[in-house]
Amino acid sequence: MNTLRGLFVAPFDALADPRVIGDLAAKAEAAGWDGFFIWDHLQYGDRVDAIADVWTCCVAVAMRTERLLFGPMVTPLPRRRPQVLARQAASLAVLSGGRLVLGLGLGDDWVGEFSSFGDEADPRVRGRMLDEGLEVLSALLSGRPADHEGTHYVVRDACFRPAPAVPIWLAGRFGNRAPMRRAARYNGFFVIGLDTPEDLQVVTAGLADHDPAPGFDVVLDLRPEQDPAPWLDRGASWVLTRIGPFDINLADVQRIVEAGPGSATSNHDAPSAT
Repeated sequence: MNTLRGLFVAPFDALADPRVIGDLAAKAEAAGWDGFFIWDHLQYGDRVDAIADVWTCCVAVAMRTERLLFGPMVTPLPRRRPQVLARQAASLAVLSGGRLVLGLGLGDDWVGEFSSFGDEADPRVRGRMLDEGLEVLSALLSGRPADHEGTHYVVRDACFRPAPAVPIWLAGRFGNRAPMRRAARYNGFFVIGLDTPEDLQVVTAGLADHDPAPGFDVVLDLRPEQDPAPWLDRGASWVLTRIGPFDINLADVQRIVEAGPGSATSNHDAPSAT
């Protein structure tokens, strides 16, 4: 398997400017990276002061690049209206010539990401909202007539176009089987919290039990100082280099980006940008 390499970028503090994100994405494309994926948060605790909106950043990436796959990684679907998200995703896919990947997940309330704004804080309820929201989102992105009457969402006689193809990756923490089962029904699984390459093999074996469709992506992220070599050829289609979330230095980030994906295999002294 040819493992693709991408960047997993927190648009925080020194990077909390869509113009800077656009510049970095252009540099990443020139340096040979395959993807550029952006965190989606409203707040991130006391150590992060400034945060940029993920959708504005995605537009900047789409406009500054021609080849990179990109997208939010990950958007907590339970805090967004799936019909609005469907319109946003379709428009970004058209704008970028079909390069958008929609990363979705449950979200986490550990810094009040939901409760601070009156959104649903119970992860069990958010799980049910995520499953139902995925049904609505998928129906609207299909371009076919959609109707839905559910606990959390209603769609009556809607048909959204344009309807470009938008792959959906679902995120989940290693060891939690519910996100894996959910992801297997879509286009990819972004697995968080792997400690060893052997953990990745556990994930790929578990996914095989759920029979994902051909072309299904298995995605993981590593810190810049981690050697990706032991993780390659173990079933992951994407290995991302994490940028952030704390104490981000723009000059360090630019060096990581401009060095390209090949340098990480041999450069164990890269700045952490964390």
